[in-house]
Amino acid sequence: MNRTYLTTEELSTRIKYDPRTIRQSLKDSVLLEGKHYIRPFGGRKILYIWEIIEQEMLEGFSSSFAIPLANGGISHG
Repeated sequence: MNRTYLTTEELSTRIKYDPRTIRQSLKDSVLLEGKHYIRPFGGRKILYIWEIIEQEMLEGFSSSFAIPLANGGISHG
């Protein structure tokens, strides 16, 4: 299984969001640890999994349990 791991800066280039927006608004609200990103070797560095993020951007969030929030995020339960 080949996966493309991206830093925050590399992801920001691909999805056209500022790296600060990814860190402050998307991480842990839309982009979830273990699904969209990992912390290799238990460290501080974050690597985003491009194929998962791209798939969800193209398909949208189809979960019936997703609750939209006023700030644009989603509550997953």
